[in-house]
Amino acid sequence: AAAAGGGGGGGGASHNNAAAVKQDSHQSEAEKKEAAAVYAKIVFGIVAYASCSSMMLIINKVAVTFLPAPSVVLFCQLLTSAVAIKAMHEGGVVESDPLVAEKVKPFMLVAIAFLGALYTNVKTLQYANVETFIVFRSSTPIMIAFLDYVFLGRQLPNPRSWLSLMAILMGAIAYVFTDSNFEVKAYTWVAAWFIVFAFDQVYIKFAVDNVKLTPWGRSYYTNLLAVGPVFLLGLLTREHEILTDFEWSTASIFALSASCVAGVLMSYSQFLLRGLISATSFTVVGTMCKIGTVIINCMIWDKHASMEGLIALFVCIFSGLFYQQSPLRNPIPMHTRN
Repeated sequence: AAAAGGGGGGGGASHNNAAAVKQDSHQSEAEKKEAAAVYAKIVFGIVAYASCSSMMLIINKVAVTFLPAPSVVLFCQLLTSAVAIKAMHEGGVVESDPLVAEKVKPFMLVAIAFLGALYTNVKTLQYANVETFIVFRSSTPIMIAFLDYVFLGRQLPNPRSWLSLMAILMGAIAYVFTDSNFEVKAYTWVAAWFIVFAFDQVYIKFAVDNVKLTPWGRSYYTNLLAVGPVFLLGLLTREHEILTDFEWSTASIFALSASCVAGVLMSYSQFLLRGLISATSFTVVGTMCKIGTVIINCMIWDKHASMEGLIALFVCIFSGLFYQQSPLRNPIPMHTRN
Protein backbone atom coordinates (compact mmCIF):
# COMPACT_ATOMS: atom_id res chain seq x y z
CA ALA A 1 0.00 0.00 0.00
CA ALA A 2 2.85 2.30 0.94
CA ALA A 3 4.58 1.48 -2.32
CA ALA A 4 1.39 2.08 -4.20
CA GLY A 5 0.92 5.35 -2.35
CA GLY A 6 4.51 6.35 -3.13
CA GLY A 7 4.01 5.42 -6.74
CA GLY A 8 0.84 7.46 -6.83
CA GLY A 9 2.69 10.43 -5.28
CA GLY A 10 5.47 10.09 -7.85
CA GLY A 11 2.91 9.92 -10.64
CA GLY A 12 1.27 13.07 -9.27
CA ALA A 13 4.61 14.88 -9.17
CA SER A 14 5.35 13.83 -12.75
CA HIS A 15 1.96 15.05 -13.84
CA ASN A 16 2.52 18.40 -12.11
CA ASN A 17 5.97 18.77 -13.71
CA ALA A 18 4.55 17.98 -17.14
CA ALA A 19 1.79 20.54 -16.60
CA ALA A 20 4.34 23.15 -15.50
CA VAL A 21 6.50 22.48 -18.56
CA LYS A 22 3.44 22.75 -20.79
CA GLN A 23 2.41 26.01 -19.15
CA ASP A 24 5.94 27.43 -19.57
CA SER A 25 5.87 26.35 -23.21
CA HIS A 26 2.55 28.12 -23.79
CA GLN A 27 3.84 31.24 -22.01
CA SER A 28 7.03 31.17 -24.09
CA GLU A 29 5.00 30.90 -27.30
CA ALA A 30 2.77 33.77 -26.18
CA GLU A 31 5.81 35.94 -25.42
CA LYS A 32 7.31 35.12 -28.83
CA LYS A 33 4.06 36.12 -30.56
CA GLU A 34 3.89 39.31 -28.52
CA ALA A 35 7.52 40.14 -29.31
CA ALA A 36 6.89 39.52 -33.02
CA ALA A 37 3.84 41.78 -32.92
CA VAL A 38 5.84 44.55 -31.20
CA TYR A 39 8.65 44.17 -33.76
CA ALA A 40 6.18 44.42 -36.66
CA LYS A 41 4.65 47.54 -35.10
CA ILE A 42 8.11 49.12 -34.72
CA VAL A 43 8.96 48.37 -38.37
CA PHE A 44 5.67 49.95 -39.48
CA GLY A 45 6.30 52.96 -37.24
CA ILE A 46 9.81 53.48 -38.63
CA VAL A 47 8.66 53.18 -42.25
CA ALA A 48 5.72 55.54 -41.68
CA TYR A 49 7.80 58.11 -39.80
CA ALA A 50 10.73 57.88 -42.22
CA SER A 51 8.43 58.44 -45.21
CA CYS A 52 6.79 61.48 -43.63
CA SER A 53 9.94 62.96 -42.09
CA SER A 54 11.98 62.71 -45.30
CA MET A 55 9.45 64.89 -47.11
CA MET A 56 8.37 67.19 -44.26
CA LEU A 57 11.56 69.25 -44.16
CA ILE A 58 11.36 69.99 -47.88
CA ILE A 59 7.61 70.68 -47.76
CA ASN A 60 8.09 73.14 -44.89
CA LYS A 61 10.99 74.78 -46.74
CA VAL A 62 8.74 75.26 -49.78
CA ALA A 63 5.86 76.50 -47.61
CA VAL A 64 7.89 79.24 -45.87
CA THR A 65 9.44 80.19 -49.21
CA PHE A 66 6.02 80.91 -50.72
CA LEU A 67 4.51 82.19 -47.45
CA PRO A 68 7.30 83.79 -45.33
CA ALA A 69 5.34 83.65 -42.08
CA PRO A 70 6.31 80.52 -40.09
CA SER A 71 3.74 81.04 -37.31
CA VAL A 72 0.93 81.30 -39.88
CA VAL A 73 2.09 78.10 -41.59
CA LEU A 74 2.28 76.29 -38.24
CA PHE A 75 -1.13 77.61 -37.13
CA CYS A 76 -2.70 76.16 -40.28
CA GLN A 77 -0.86 72.84 -39.83
CA LEU A 78 -1.79 72.41 -36.16
CA LEU A 79 -5.43 73.44 -36.59
CA THR A 80 -5.83 71.18 -39.63
CA SER A 81 -4.34 68.23 -37.75
CA ALA A 82 -6.58 68.72 -34.69
CA VAL A 83 -9.77 69.13 -36.76
CA ALA A 84 -8.90 66.20 -39.07
CA ILE A 85 -8.20 63.81 -36.17
CA LYS A 86 -11.40 64.85 -34.37
CA ALA A 87 -13.44 64.37 -37.56
CA MET A 88 -11.89 60.96 -38.28
CA HIS A 89 -12.51 59.88 -34.68
CA GLU A 90 -16.16 60.93 -34.83
CA GLY A 91 -16.49 59.10 -38.13
CA GLY A 92 -15.04 55.92 -36.65
CA VAL A 93 -12.01 55.99 -38.95
CA VAL A 94 -9.40 56.28 -36.17
CA GLU A 95 -9.33 55.82 -32.40
CA SER A 96 -8.49 59.01 -30.55
CA ASP A 97 -9.05 60.16 -26.94
CA PRO A 98 -11.36 62.82 -25.46
CA LEU A 99 -9.84 65.73 -23.58
CA VAL A 100 -9.44 64.85 -19.88
CA ALA A 101 -8.19 67.41 -17.36
CA GLU A 102 -5.54 65.20 -15.71
CA LYS A 103 -4.09 64.35 -19.13
CA VAL A 104 -4.28 67.88 -20.52
CA LYS A 105 -1.93 69.25 -17.84
CA PRO A 106 1.17 67.14 -18.70
CA PHE A 107 0.41 67.37 -22.42
CA MET A 108 0.21 71.16 -22.31
CA LEU A 109 3.98 71.18 -21.80
CA VAL A 110 4.29 68.60 -24.57
CA ALA A 111 2.37 70.94 -26.88
CA ILE A 112 4.63 73.88 -26.00
CA ALA A 113 7.79 71.79 -26.51
CA PHE A 114 6.40 70.41 -29.78
CA LEU A 115 5.51 73.91 -30.97
CA GLY A 116 8.89 75.30 -29.91
CA ALA A 117 10.73 72.63 -31.88
CA LEU A 118 8.52 73.19 -34.93
CA TYR A 119 8.78 76.97 -34.85
CA THR A 120 12.55 77.13 -34.38
CA ASN A 121 12.88 74.44 -37.07
CA VAL A 122 10.88 76.47 -39.59
CA LYS A 123 12.68 79.71 -38.64
CA THR A 124 16.01 77.95 -39.16
CA LEU A 125 14.84 76.83 -42.60
CA GLN A 126 13.79 80.41 -43.35
CA TYR A 127 17.38 81.64 -42.90
CA ALA A 128 19.50 78.57 -43.66
CA ASN A 129 19.61 75.94 -46.38
CA VAL A 130 18.53 72.33 -45.89
CA GLU A 131 22.10 71.00 -45.70
CA THR A 132 22.99 73.41 -42.92
CA PHE A 133 20.06 72.25 -40.83
CA ILE A 134 21.00 68.61 -41.40
CA VAL A 135 24.54 69.02 -40.08
CA PHE A 136 23.17 70.41 -36.81
CA ARG A 137 20.45 67.75 -36.72
CA SER A 138 23.05 65.01 -37.13
CA SER A 139 24.83 65.96 -33.91
CA THR A 140 21.72 65.56 -31.76
CA PRO A 141 21.71 61.74 -31.21
CA ILE A 142 24.94 62.01 -29.19
CA MET A 143 23.38 64.58 -26.87
CA ILE A 144 20.08 62.68 -26.60
CA ALA A 145 21.98 59.49 -25.66
CA PHE A 146 23.28 61.24 -22.52
CA LEU A 147 19.84 62.68 -21.70
CA ASP A 148 18.31 59.23 -22.23
CA TYR A 149 20.74 57.91 -19.62
CA VAL A 150 20.19 60.72 -17.10
CA PHE A 151 16.41 61.18 -17.31
CA LEU A 152 14.82 58.12 -18.92
CA GLY A 153 16.64 55.22 -17.29
CA ARG A 154 18.47 53.93 -20.37
CA GLN A 155 21.98 52.56 -20.36
CA LEU A 156 24.64 54.46 -22.28
CA PRO A 157 25.18 53.20 -25.84
CA ASN A 158 27.62 50.34 -26.30
CA PRO A 159 30.91 50.91 -28.22
CA ARG A 160 29.33 49.79 -31.49
CA SER A 161 26.51 52.33 -31.12
CA TRP A 162 28.91 55.13 -30.16
CA LEU A 163 30.90 54.44 -33.34
CA SER A 164 27.63 54.50 -35.29
CA LEU A 165 26.61 57.88 -33.82
CA MET A 166 30.03 59.41 -34.44
CA ALA A 167 30.12 58.10 -38.01
CA ILE A 168 26.67 59.60 -38.73
CA LEU A 169 27.89 62.97 -37.44
CA MET A 170 31.20 62.83 -39.34
CA GLY A 171 29.47 61.74 -42.54
CA ALA A 172 26.97 64.60 -42.36
CA ILE A 173 29.69 67.17 -41.69
CA ALA A 174 31.78 65.78 -44.55
CA TYR A 175 28.79 66.01 -46.89
CA VAL A 176 28.12 69.65 -46.05
CA PHE A 177 31.74 70.74 -46.40
CA THR A 178 32.43 68.80 -49.59
CA ASP A 179 29.22 69.37 -51.48
CA SER A 180 27.21 72.29 -50.12
CA ASN A 181 27.39 75.99 -49.49
CA PHE A 182 27.59 75.92 -45.72
CA GLU A 183 25.86 79.09 -44.54
CA VAL A 184 23.87 80.15 -41.52
CA LYS A 185 22.36 83.62 -41.44
CA ALA A 186 20.79 83.20 -38.02
CA TYR A 187 22.92 81.30 -35.50
CA THR A 188 20.45 82.35 -32.83
CA TRP A 189 17.65 80.29 -34.38
CA VAL A 190 19.92 77.28 -34.84
CA ALA A 191 21.04 77.44 -31.20
CA ALA A 192 17.45 77.93 -30.01
CA TRP A 193 16.30 74.94 -32.05
CA PHE A 194 19.11 72.78 -30.62
CA ILE A 195 18.13 73.55 -27.01
CA VAL A 196 14.38 73.20 -27.57
CA PHE A 197 14.87 70.00 -29.55
CA ALA A 198 16.78 68.36 -26.68
CA PHE A 199 13.98 69.13 -24.22
CA ASP A 200 11.35 68.13 -26.79
CA GLN A 201 12.87 64.69 -27.40
CA VAL A 202 13.27 63.79 -23.73
CA TYR A 203 10.13 65.29 -22.17
CA ILE A 204 7.77 64.09 -24.89
CA LYS A 205 9.17 60.56 -24.54
CA PHE A 206 8.57 60.81 -20.76
CA ALA A 207 4.98 61.99 -21.29
CA VAL A 208 4.26 59.34 -23.93
CA ASP A 209 5.45 56.60 -21.54
CA ASN A 210 3.51 57.90 -18.55
CA VAL A 211 0.23 59.31 -19.95
CA LYS A 212 -1.95 56.58 -21.41
CA LEU A 213 -3.23 57.75 -24.79
CA THR A 214 -3.54 56.20 -28.24
CA PRO A 215 -1.11 57.46 -30.92
CA TRP A 216 -3.95 59.44 -32.53
CA GLY A 217 -4.90 60.73 -29.08
CA ARG A 218 -1.37 61.99 -28.45
CA SER A 219 -1.39 63.73 -31.80
CA TYR A 220 -4.84 65.25 -31.14
CA TYR A 221 -3.87 66.55 -27.69
CA THR A 222 -0.58 68.02 -28.90
CA ASN A 223 -1.91 69.74 -32.01
CA LEU A 224 -5.06 71.10 -30.35
CA LEU A 225 -3.23 72.41 -27.27
CA ALA A 226 -0.57 74.07 -29.46
CA VAL A 227 -3.08 76.05 -31.56
CA GLY A 228 -3.55 78.76 -28.90
CA PRO A 229 0.16 79.34 -28.21
CA VAL A 230 1.07 79.54 -31.91
CA PHE A 231 -1.75 82.04 -32.46
CA LEU A 232 -0.33 84.24 -29.69
CA LEU A 233 3.16 83.75 -31.12
CA GLY A 234 1.95 85.03 -34.48
CA LEU A 235 0.50 88.14 -32.83
CA LEU A 236 3.69 88.81 -30.85
CA THR A 237 5.94 88.44 -33.91
CA ARG A 238 3.41 90.40 -36.00
CA GLU A 239 3.72 87.80 -38.74
CA HIS A 240 -0.04 87.95 -39.32
CA GLU A 241 0.49 91.41 -40.82
CA ILE A 242 2.23 89.75 -43.76
CA LEU A 243 -1.17 88.42 -44.83
CA THR A 244 -2.51 91.98 -45.25
CA ASP A 245 -0.54 92.65 -48.42
CA PHE A 246 0.21 89.04 -49.32
CA GLU A 247 -0.79 87.99 -52.84
CA TRP A 248 -1.97 84.40 -52.83
CA SER A 249 -1.02 82.27 -55.80
CA THR A 250 -1.74 78.70 -56.86
CA ALA A 251 1.76 77.72 -55.76
CA SER A 252 1.45 79.27 -52.28
CA ILE A 253 -1.99 77.70 -51.69
CA PHE A 254 -0.74 74.30 -52.85
CA ALA A 255 2.42 74.53 -50.70
CA LEU A 256 0.41 75.47 -47.59
CA SER A 257 -2.18 72.74 -48.23
CA ALA A 258 0.51 70.11 -48.77
CA SER A 259 2.22 71.12 -45.52
CA CYS A 260 -1.09 70.74 -43.64
CA VAL A 261 -1.76 67.25 -45.02
CA ALA A 262 1.84 66.20 -44.34
CA GLY A 263 1.52 67.64 -40.83
CA VAL A 264 -1.35 65.26 -39.98
CA LEU A 265 0.59 62.19 -41.15
CA MET A 266 3.85 63.36 -39.59
CA SER A 267 2.23 64.02 -36.22
CA TYR A 268 0.62 60.58 -36.03
CA SER A 269 3.66 58.64 -37.21
CA GLN A 270 6.06 60.37 -34.84
CA PHE A 271 3.87 59.83 -31.76
CA LEU A 272 3.36 56.19 -32.75
CA LEU A 273 7.13 55.66 -33.02
CA ARG A 274 7.96 57.66 -29.86
CA GLY A 275 5.88 55.19 -27.87
CA LEU A 276 7.75 52.19 -29.28
CA ILE A 277 11.46 53.07 -29.10
CA SER A 278 13.87 55.08 -26.94
CA ALA A 279 14.43 58.82 -27.34
CA THR A 280 17.92 58.25 -28.78
CA SER A 281 16.69 55.63 -31.26
CA PHE A 282 13.93 58.01 -32.34
CA THR A 283 16.53 60.75 -32.85
CA VAL A 284 18.76 58.41 -34.89
CA VAL A 285 15.81 57.46 -37.13
CA GLY A 286 15.05 61.16 -37.56
CA THR A 287 18.65 61.87 -38.52
CA MET A 288 18.63 59.06 -41.06
CA CYS A 289 15.45 60.54 -42.53
CA LYS A 290 17.16 63.88 -42.99
CA ILE A 291 19.89 62.18 -44.98
CA GLY A 292 17.09 60.80 -47.15
CA THR A 293 15.83 64.38 -47.44
CA VAL A 294 19.09 65.38 -49.11
CA ILE A 295 18.56 62.71 -51.77
CA ILE A 296 14.98 63.90 -52.41
CA ASN A 297 16.22 67.49 -52.38
CA CYS A 298 18.76 66.70 -55.10
CA MET A 299 16.18 64.85 -57.20
CA ILE A 300 13.57 67.62 -57.03
CA TRP A 301 15.74 70.72 -57.45
CA ASP A 302 18.50 69.25 -59.59
CA LYS A 303 21.09 69.73 -56.83
CA HIS A 304 23.19 66.71 -57.65
CA ALA A 305 25.85 65.74 -55.15
CA SER A 306 29.47 65.23 -56.10
CA MET A 307 31.08 61.81 -55.79
CA GLU A 308 32.66 62.87 -52.48
CA GLY A 309 29.29 64.09 -51.23
CA LEU A 310 27.58 60.83 -52.21
CA ILE A 311 30.24 58.82 -50.38
CA ALA A 312 29.71 60.91 -47.22
CA LEU A 313 25.95 60.50 -47.62
CA PHE A 314 26.15 56.72 -47.77
CA VAL A 315 28.51 56.68 -44.78
CA CYS A 316 25.66 58.26 -42.80
CA ILE A 317 23.07 55.81 -44.09
CA PHE A 318 25.29 52.76 -43.63
CA SER A 319 26.43 53.86 -40.16
CA GLY A 320 22.90 54.25 -38.88
CA LEU A 321 22.23 50.58 -39.55
CA PHE A 322 24.74 49.64 -36.83
CA TYR A 323 23.07 51.60 -34.03
CA GLN A 324 21.63 49.38 -31.28
CA GLN A 325 19.01 50.73 -28.90
CA SER A 326 20.34 50.89 -25.34
CA PRO A 327 18.32 48.75 -22.91
CA LEU A 328 16.66 50.08 -19.77
CA ARG A 329 18.79 49.85 -16.65
CA ASN A 330 15.79 48.17 -14.95
CA PRO A 331 14.05 46.18 -17.72
CA ILE A 332 10.25 45.92 -17.69
CA PRO A 333 8.98 42.30 -17.84
CA MET A 334 7.24 41.47 -21.12
CA HIS A 335 3.91 40.57 -19.47
CA THR A 336 3.69 43.97 -17.72
CA ARG A 337 4.18 46.06 -20.86
CA ASN A 338 1.28 47.79 -22.56
